[in-house]
Formats: sequence, structure tokens, C-alpha cells
Amino acid sequence: MSITQGTSVRGTWAGPLIATVVTLPAALFAYVIGSLTPMACDSCNGAEAEHFTRRFDTGFTILQVGLLTSLALLLVSWGLPQTEENVARRALFAVLAPGTVLFSLLLFTGMVPSPN
Repeated sequence: MSITQGTSVRGTWAGPLIATVVTLPAALFAYVIGSLTPMACDSCNGAEAEHFTRRFDTGFTILQVGLLTSLALLLVSWGLPQTEENVARRALFAVLAPGTVLFSLLLFTGMVPSPN
């Protein structure tokens, strides 16, 4: 039996489902960490506070864009048709979603300086 182009393939929902179960809690965790980070510099003042605020604003914007990108990747992985030619694409988007959350969080933590 050969699969013709456009034939529906069973089980392609597993990748997006696993990615969703991993990505959404990880994104929530990353967002909470990012949101609580300004409290680390409560005792900062003057130039140190200004430097931290500039870096935090840039880093938090990048974190938010990364989290929205991971959500978009999840939606694409669910939205692609369950056909033979989309099996690899669905898996790729499913893997990229949690990877984007991790990359965004690492980029954020690398950009925001730790107060002295």
C-alpha cells in the first residue's frame, strides 16, 4: 500500500500536543521570571538603576517577542493539514516552539545585568 499525496496520516497530532504541554508552562514560567526581574534592582539608584532599566526594557521586549513567536509556532504546528507532506513540517514547528521559549529566556537573562 502506498500513500498518495494529500492522504491523511494518523498520529500527527502527537508532536503538537507534546509541544503544547511543554511550551505553555515554560512560557508562563519565563514570563513570570521576566516580570519579577525588576525587583532585583529595587535598591539600585542613579546610573546603575538607569543602566538596569534600559537593559531590562530591551531584554523584556525581546522576551515578549520570543514568547509570541513560540505561540505562533504552536499555532502553525496545529494548523498544518495532517497529510504525508506536512509530517516533517508539523514536527519541526512543534520542536521549535519550546526551543524558542528557552532561547528567549536565555537571551533575556544574558541581556539584563545582575545588580551588585
